[in-house]
Amino acid sequence: MHAAWMAPDLVELTPTAAHSKAPPRGQRRDSETSGAAVRAAAARVVHAVRGEGQSLTAAIEAASAQFDERDAALLQAMSFGTLRLLPRFDALTAQLLSRPLRRGDGILQDLMAVGLYQLSAMRIPEHAAVAATVGAARTLGRPRAAGLINAMLRRFQRERPTLLARVENHPGARWLFPDWLLRRLRDAWPEHWQAIVNACNEQPPMTLRVNLLRTSMRNYAKLLAGAGLAARPLPHLAGALMLDTPVPTSSLPGFAEGLVSVQDSSAQLAATLLAPRDGDRILDACAAPGGKTAHLLEQAGAGASVTAIDADAKRLQALRRNLERLQLSARVQVGDALLANLDWPGVPYQRILLDAPCSATGVIRRHPDIKWLRRETDIAALRETQRAMLEALWPLLAPDGRMLYATCSVLPQENEDQIRAFLQHRTDAIERPIDATWGLARAPGRQILPESGAGDGFYYAVLEKLP
Repeated sequence: MHAAWMAPDLVELTPTAAHSKAPPRGQRRDSETSGAAVRAAAARVVHAVRGEGQSLTAAIEAASAQFDERDAALLQAMSFGTLRLLPRFDALTAQLLSRPLRRGDGILQDLMAVGLYQLSAMRIPEHAAVAATVGAARTLGRPRAAGLINAMLRRFQRERPTLLARVENHPGARWLFPDWLLRRLRDAWPEHWQAIVNACNEQPPMTLRVNLLRTSMRNYAKLLAGAGLAARPLPHLAGALMLDTPVPTSSLPGFAEGLVSVQDSSAQLAATLLAPRDGDRILDACAAPGGKTAHLLEQAGAGASVTAIDADAKRLQALRRNLERLQLSARVQVGDALLANLDWPGVPYQRILLDAPCSATGVIRRHPDIKWLRRETDIAALRETQRAMLEALWPLLAPDGRMLYATCSVLPQENEDQIRAFLQHRTDAIERPIDATWGLARAPGRQILPESGAGDGFYYAVLEKLP
């Protein structure tokens, strides 16, 4: 689904007043020091993404190691939120500074953005947010910048309505998207692009997949209610529950025991569309971190045999941990879907899932760093990789077998255009139309667009091999 640089999803928690209450008097100095350290770490995370090209997930995981669970949650909320709204904060910073920052002061601009995010979108008391952000300048080894940051944030407090109205006239600050991607979305979805952008700029919902091999929807809903967690079923998905409010996985009853997984509702459609049967040999290409692999095993029954491959050995570790937690078994090994490696194909497969590397433009709300890391020139290279994977995997599909092509992209060039070209030159391939109420019918396949309070952006096409 994701490009190779993307790590498994973190569960993004709703920004709360995590540090809004004053600590006990004896702990106040430690709390102030910790607050500055968290803001400094958030600035480093933002800088690692846009200044150094790291993925947000990897940067947060590295930065969180020094903090307890409470501060790590605050760091995560600040990092995600700041990157999601970063073009707006950059435009505000330009308004607030009398002259541009010097070359090499990018970390200060990122710290200013972290400060503006707290004042704009978090429930932290403003005086505490300003004080901790100013302290973070010293933590970052930039004590001379403390006065500048203090003056800038306090001016924003005083002139907030005027400043926000002024930057709304800047397209980047208004839509929070790079120009090239905004242009492509307008071209592809003239009636939907604004809704797509707005949904991508929101925090995503948290959807669960109940392991129906281990429990029932009714029983797990009771466990959630007992834990004080409100959720609603999704009618088009067996086993799916959407939480009213995201929570850490440690708060989910039975998570460690394998009763439930976290998986977006759009991603949960893959196993249903592939329709694995008892006794099928199934190949999950580009399988890590393993959410769809596990779902296929949960649906297929004990008689199915699943081979899960991925070119990234490190990402396969997450897949193995997933299967172990869920008490499921698959053949897991490093393998490149671009190569017909004789170590993993064996006899033909009745089912193949190609969750192809893509621009990930349908999951920007979960990975706001995509807006900074992806380039327009990447699309052509990704299209070629997708085409080559289709060609390499198709010979491994048994006659009358089914392949599901999936991406988490909303760009037609990676989706229906790709599959249309494949079908035009493959005389042994036909499309199996998807009869559904979700998403939009394409020719071929079906496209789900990101929607507020609903699933991520995904594309699916079901292909069958003629005898």
